Amino acid sequence: MKERATAVEAVRRTNLGEVLRLVHHEGTRSRSLITAETGLNRSTVADLVTALVERGLVVEQEPDPTKRVGRPSPSVSANADVIAIGANPEVDAIEIGAVSLGGGLRARARIERDGVPSVADAVATIADTVAQWREDELAGCRLIGVGVAVPGLVRAADGLVRLAPHLNWRDEDIASPLADALDMPVAVDNDASLGARAEHLFGAARDHADIVYLNGGASGIGGGLILDSSLIRGAGGYAGEWGQTRPGIPNDAYRRTHDGVLEDEVSRARLLAAAKLTGGDDAALAAALAAEPGPTAEEEVARQRHVLAATISNAVNALNPSMIVLGGFLGILRDRDPESFDADVRARSLAVAADEVQIASAALGRDRLLIGAAEASFAALLADPLG
Repeated sequence: MKERATAVEAVRRTNLGEVLRLVHHEGTRSRSLITAETGLNRSTVADLVTALVERGLVVEQEPDPTKRVGRPSPSVSANADVIAIGANPEVDAIEIGAVSLGGGLRARARIERDGVPSVADAVATIADTVAQWREDELAGCRLIGVGVAVPGLVRAADGLVRLAPHLNWRDEDIASPLADALDMPVAVDNDASLGARAEHLFGAARDHADIVYLNGGASGIGGGLILDSSLIRGAGGYAGEWGQTRPGIPNDAYRRTHDGVLEDEVSRARLLAAAKLTGGDDAALAAALAAEPGPTAEEEVARQRHVLAATISNAVNALNPSMIVLGGFLGILRDRDPESFDADVRARSLAVAADEVQIASAALGRDRLLIGAAEASFAALLADPLG
């Protein structure tokens, strides 16, 4: 009997997680729709929703009876006061966001830095920002954890940062000191893998199962790969380092290094220099490039677009994705002229694969990594809402 009771409780916890996942990833839905989507009966769904309401994870509202024929079904929404913190330490700034259950951003901060942050710097900045938010924007909210998106190689088994070369981090543990500082669980992962997950769940790739995501940031170019709706990590968790591939550049006029990898040739720093900027976020870079500061910027944008298109065509040929998403400054490059960029990719790809692929800039914009990092923190809650 004890084993049967334990099994029943395990099934109930699984079903609770499924209902919470639906309203978190898919948005507000009626009880009747949840019943249809889960295949559970109405009374079971009613019990699960009640349990989630009691835990403060969802909010239930009666619909307007004047807008429905027959008996209306109550609507269920994720509780926006349940918060996960997302953080992204970079060479020029530390970005931090408070992300609600349901994917909305409640608060955001970008703390510019003069030098590359150490792990201790990142921990202190994140902890100070969260402490301030707890007294202000997030007063009364329930904070469940922190996710950190690191531009480097992160070991999947334990979140150890094996190598983040541009941050000068090697075999660094950011999770433990951050957990101690905030008294919350901390999840750490590669920034581009988290960006891929965010765009798959909430952004440009949400209707796709086979996705290549490339992220362009101050530290270089990373990537995430989702096949059959599953994030591909590789043996140690290091898959997707597109920035370390060597692009084919047959025209020497397009080459800026002797034998450089992709992130040496397609570079945010080179774009900033061409736009005569010394720093700033992607919005500032896009604005400066859009102002057409001169032929040098135009030439650099055209050169980088050409090299990037060649790399993406290799991804089309090797992986046959249905969607390619470009985040950060890579999205800026495409957005200069999306039609000609996409045509360039298709011209270099196998025709059959190119016919099926779509290309888009990240729909979540500058928030993609913060939402992805928060999603890593939400994972334990979605797996077991009663845990």
